[in-house]
Amino acid sequence: MRIIGIDPGTGILGFGVVDVHGEKLTLVDAGVITTPAHTPLVERLEEIFDGLTEIVNETKPDVMSIEKLFFAQNVTTAISVAHARGVAMLVGQKAGLMVAEYTPLQIKQTLTGYGRADKKQMQEMVRLQLGLRTVPKPDDAADALAAAITHASMVRTDTISAKSQ
Repeated sequence: MRIIGIDPGTGILGFGVVDVHGEKLTLVDAGVITTPAHTPLVERLEEIFDGLTEIVNETKPDVMSIEKLFFAQNVTTAISVAHARGVAMLVGQKAGLMVAEYTPLQIKQTLTGYGRADKKQMQEMVRLQLGLRTVPKPDDAADALAAAITHASMVRTDTISAKSQ
């Protein structure tokens, strides 16, 4: 199974693609789509759509795992990130992918066992789970990989639960 993880954002949208073979996870690709500040929102969303469509077409994932939004302070930022998230989900839908959504808490608990893990802990767990020498950069790509790893873990857990019933 191939999973593309998405860390939504309007200025920087992180993506990370992993292959899952049993218990083994392999990094396929990771990076970011950036859009220039002070560009009209519709143009930024079009850049995200086009860039992510190209990545999906090149990497051919089976599933998209995307982080759910959780914002407490800045409503304006939350709204623009929600737009980017919607565009990413549309790309997944148009490509025929199953789109799985996970909260930041679910992602942190899955990777570290602790829902309040900090960024450094999360990045180190991404590095370890993928067998990398260094932490993936930039942070948005590492966060997207964490979303992909979370889905892989959830699928494994569901498979184990189904076999034990």
